[in-house]
Amino acid sequence: MKVLLVVTGRGLGGDAAIALNLIKSFEKRGVDCEIALDESAPGILFKKHGYSWHKISIPQAGGHAATKLSAAKGALKLIAATFKARGLIRREKYDFVIGILGGGAIVGSLGAKLARKKAFSLISTPLDSKVCPKFNECFILPDLDKFKWDTLPKNTDKSFYPLPQDAGDGDEGVGLSKLREFPDFDENKRTIVFSSGSSIFKGMIDGVCHVADFTDEFNLVLVGLPLHDEYLDEIEKRNIIYAGYVDWINHLFKYADLAVLTDDGVSLQEALCSETPIVALTHVKWGRYQNMAGVFKGAIVESSVDDVVKNVQYAFDNFESLSKNTSKYAKLCLEAGDVLADKMLKKVE
Repeated sequence: MKVLLVVTGRGLGGDAAIALNLIKSFEKRGVDCEIALDESAPGILFKKHGYSWHKISIPQAGGHAATKLSAAKGALKLIAATFKARGLIRREKYDFVIGILGGGAIVGSLGAKLARKKAFSLISTPLDSKVCPKFNECFILPDLDKFKWDTLPKNTDKSFYPLPQDAGDGDEGVGLSKLREFPDFDENKRTIVFSSGSSIFKGMIDGVCHVADFTDEFNLVLVGLPLHDEYLDEIEKRNIIYAGYVDWINHLFKYADLAVLTDDGVSLQEALCSETPIVALTHVKWGRYQNMAGVFKGAIVESSVDDVVKNVQYAFDNFESLSKNTSKYAKLCLEAGDVLADKMLKKVE
């Protein structure tokens, strides 16, 4: 069996990671997986893992931050993109197609419809959630508010984000060893990880600085690369461990006592798989509010940037209860990719 995954974005961020994780679940089941990216995408993540890809057109309308104007401009490019996708699907004779978020979900959905092939869409933005269910079965991801509905719209199901196969395999001993390389690390203190993903947003800088200004009782570890270099000027003035971009985040999550993250699904799930309680900062990434505390109830404490000190203290005061709930969600998150692959294959077969 052969599947095409049509992936929005540049092939190096969260959209690509979701596709890659799902591919691993399909490959365990003997499915041949191929990838389609926009012709301008560098595809770094796929290249790193030894995958090539087909170059088509995948317009973007701005995802969660889409406006009427950006959506209209994207729609004008969609016609040509759909026919390119249809041509690829017919030529390569795929058994089914999966569209991954935003433009990828829509192009995959429409291209498969024209090629008369079975399709699925992973949806998480207002636009893809309006378009894709009209044409094929869709899986709502946690970032979309509909995920929390008791009764889902027609033609939809829900799924946690597919995660890497080793998401729960962090080793706290490795995390400790790595942290010992930083002169300011004190293993007698509790450790809090601050992260907004691979990129550090200003709100996360403000959050870690608020905690540093209030107390010195924790190791405050900031990871990622700043969107603007001047963000790090604030870090240098305070007792904060800046680790930069790390490829040992699972080990760090496993060692840490608490994670302060942005209100997004994938990073939160990775921390949950390490059974690390979380404070989720809202409105940090482009002002978005996802209400992940409403999805992972009892495992996440929601906070504004200004209230981060109060909510970090609340998390430690309620640590036992938070830890118990993170364990519950860890299992569900770790199984998400396999469960999603099995659901799709059952419907195809």
